[in-house]
Amino acid sequence: MSVDLQNIDETEDAVQHLLATYGVPKVIVHNPAKLIIDPLAETTIDGFEAAWQSMVLSAFVIAKSALPAMVDAGGGSFLVSGATASLRGGGRFAAFASAKFALRGLTQSLAREFQPKGIHVAHMILDGILDTNASRKLHNLPTEKMMQTDAVAQTYWDIAHQPKSVWTHELDLRPSTEGF
Repeated sequence: MSVDLQNIDETEDAVQHLLATYGVPKVIVHNPAKLIIDPLAETTIDGFEAAWQSMVLSAFVIAKSALPAMVDAGGGSFLVSGATASLRGGGRFAAFASAKFALRGLTQSLAREFQPKGIHVAHMILDGILDTNASRKLHNLPTEKMMQTDAVAQTYWDIAHQPKSVWTHELDLRPSTEGF
């Protein structure tokens, strides 16, 4: 199923369809990124809104649609992918960084509201480039300087299955070659 996360109605309908078809999930990973890299003068209102809608509004809609059902079902994990831009904005990243900052704040609010109800909410800061075909073309980096998707997925799996006595709220992932 393909969903335009910038379309609120489509996202909400998709979540409701998935809940009805497959039941309440144990794990949700929210991982969209609308990367807009433009100087402020070239950042359009449409682009700025698209970044916010695809990253923040979609997380809100998914959380609002699914987290109450997860509470009723006895628990689960809601894992949200952030980025370096969740912590600091960079030049030409006004749209992306402001959306990632907002996503981090939303995740903190959700954690404080839903963790006491048995939902593990965690924010994963991806401080590096994921090794995908698209990112290899865009960034022209050797694979050893990129985060391997299988390793990232394994980390998400591990976080989703932590015992309640040691839940992680925020985690930074980066390749060993990334400066920080």
